Amino acid sequence: MPHPRIEPYASGLLTVDDGDQIYWETSGNPDGKPVLHLHGGPGSGLGRGGYRRNFDPERHLIIGIDQRGCGRSRPRAIEALDRLHLNTTQRLIRDLEAVRQHLQVDSWLVTGVSWGSTLALAYALAVPARVTQLALVAVTTTSREETQWITEGVGRIFPEAWDRFDRASGRRGGERVVEAYARRLAGADPADRAQAALDWDEWESTHISLDPLWTPDQRRPDPVQRETFATLVTHYWANDAFLSGDAAIRRRVSEIGHIPAVLIHGRHDVSGPAITPWQLHQQWPASRLMIVESEGHGGPESMEQLRLAVDAWSATTQP
Repeated sequence: MPHPRIEPYASGLLTVDDGDQIYWETSGNPDGKPVLHLHGGPGSGLGRGGYRRNFDPERHLIIGIDQRGCGRSRPRAIEALDRLHLNTTQRLIRDLEAVRQHLQVDSWLVTGVSWGSTLALAYALAVPARVTQLALVAVTTTSREETQWITEGVGRIFPEAWDRFDRASGRRGGERVVEAYARRLAGADPADRAQAALDWDEWESTHISLDPLWTPDQRRPDPVQRETFATLVTHYWANDAFLSGDAAIRRRVSEIGHIPAVLIHGRHDVSGPAITPWQLHQQWPASRLMIVESEGHGGPESMEQLRLAVDAWSATTQP
C-alpha cells in the first residue's frame, strides 16, 4: 500500500552555474536515508507530489526536483527557447549534483520512472559513488532505437493515427518525424508551436492507449504544460538524449554492475517494450528484473514493487 500522504517541510529554488533555477523539495525524515525521485517526460515535472507516497516518511529523507525547464524550475523551456541548447542530460546531471551538495547529502538511493529511469542511469554512470541503489520503473535508455520505435515503428500498430501524426509534422526531406516536431516546437511562431504541441500530445495519447490502466493525463490539457512537455520531449528524443555513441547507456551499463538495482517493467508497455530492461539486466550482475504481467507503462503494481524494494533496502540501512 502507498505510504501516507505528506507535504514537503522545505523547498526552494537553487540557482545553478548557468543561471537556471532548479526547484527542489524535501519531505519525510530529515535524518533518514536520502532517496531521490526523478520524474518522467522529459518535462512532466513533479506534479502534485504523489511520488512522496512511494517512500516511508519515517525512514527516508525524500527529495524531489523539477528538472530544468519544467514544473516550478525557471525559466520554463518555452519561455527561453534561446536557452534550449543548454537543456541536456549532462546539464541535468550537474543540476542534480548541485542540489545534492546544497542539501549536504553524501549519497542517495535514486529512483526514476520512464524518462526518469534514463536520467537515473546516466547520473549513476557519471557519479557512481553518489548512488547507493537504483529503483527504476518503466525502464528506458532513450536510445535512437527506442525513440524510433515510439515515434515511427509503433505506427505499425496505429497506422491511421500515425499517418495523421506524420502528415501533421511538416517534416522536410531527410527529417525524422521527431526532428520535425522538435524544430517546430523550438521555432519562432507561437501558433505553430501550439499546434505542434497538440499534434504531439494526440500521438502520445494514442501509443500509450493500449496500457490496460491508461487514462488521459489531467495535466496536459493546460496549454503551458502541454507545450513545455512536447518541447522538452522532442528536444531530447531528437538528440538521442545526448547519450549517443560511446555515451550510450547500454554500452556502459556494466560500469555500474556493482550497484544494487531493481528494474520494474510492464509486460503490456507497447511504447517502451520490455526488451530494454531485459538487455540491461543481462549486463548488470547486481540487478533484479521484475516484469509486471498485468500493466503497461507503469501502474499501481509497478509502484508497489518499487515501494517494496525501497523499504527492503532501507530496513537494512540505519539512517
